[in-house]
Amino acid sequence: MTKKYDYVLVGSGLYAGVWANEARKRGRKCLVVEKRDHIGGNVYCEEVEGIHVHKYGAHIFHTSDRQVWDYVNGLAEFNRFTNSPVANYRGEMYNMPFNMNTFSKMWGVSTPEEAKTIIEKQRRAVQGEPKNLEEQAISLVGTDIYKKLVKGYTEKQWGRDCRDLPAFIIKRLPVRFTYDNNYFNDLYQGIPIGGYNVIMDKLFEDCTVHTGIDYLQHRDYYNKLGETIVYTGAIDAYFRYQFGRLEYRSLRFETEVLDTDNYQGVAVVNYTDRETPYTRVIEHKHFEFGTQPRTVVTREYPADWEEGMEAYYTVNDERNQRLYRQYEELAMQEKNVIFGGRLAEYKYYDMDKVIASALGRIRQNGM
Repeated sequence: MTKKYDYVLVGSGLYAGVWANEARKRGRKCLVVEKRDHIGGNVYCEEVEGIHVHKYGAHIFHTSDRQVWDYVNGLAEFNRFTNSPVANYRGEMYNMPFNMNTFSKMWGVSTPEEAKTIIEKQRRAVQGEPKNLEEQAISLVGTDIYKKLVKGYTEKQWGRDCRDLPAFIIKRLPVRFTYDNNYFNDLYQGIPIGGYNVIMDKLFEDCTVHTGIDYLQHRDYYNKLGETIVYTGAIDAYFRYQFGRLEYRSLRFETEVLDTDNYQGVAVVNYTDRETPYTRVIEHKHFEFGTQPRTVVTREYPADWEEGMEAYYTVNDERNQRLYRQYEELAMQEKNVIFGGRLAEYKYYDMDKVIASALGRIRQNGM
């Protein structure tokens, strides 16, 4: 019996969106099943006071992949936004990533040689192989930068003391001996003009969309409608947690409208002391150089993940990777089901990598 749709797309983030767009170009039909009440995944924007508010945290598109950059520019025009966050440590403001502006403010130095000498001396506080995240960070950037700009932020993010976190979480910390505040090293960077919804609406154009529905509670019904399922949800949930649950970190957001045209002068401020309960404050209008009379800010609080909460960050320790590999083996045995994206692959993905992954899988699948 011929099924009504070529693809049933579970979830409506970038991975599913690219699949929908490529299917449409080839005359295929897609049904989208989305648990939230809107499409767009974590890049979804809400319009408040004429400002595109990044509802699920700051999303800045950056890539060195020309094919991916051309792809997204075919969906929307991008502005020239450059991510240059600043860190607030108890009222002291430092440029990110760690660069000559940071070192000049911290130590009163003016040359790369002076900064290198201080960092090199401080790194010697750790002898031998670093045993935890604290020692790893000090061995990379020294004690001053660690204490002011790494320690508190990291402990809030993970909910644990840095001495209780494994060293491998911080493989490297970007240190630049130039006066360059551009956070990313990629060739291309920007925000879609009009917000990310412009892109997501284009990707899912002509799809049938069912929002507010949990596919896993109705999988038999939806499986009968499509030839192939493209599943972008949590892989352990798909297999009914038969080996146990994968771990995540979550986030909680507090958003408010303020009666000022400019609250902090930059899109993102990281709060790196341990006492401030949130990790960062986002002022959304700066992503698009807004001149609105009022502003919208979001405070971002890390949270322990529990079932029913949004899963934002994978906990890529050895236990979770071992568990994921068990689920991955099951996934490879599933017929007519494609697993892709951040939750289905239990991987932290930048947006450009999600798009590249989806395009690669589509080619491999011979759509």
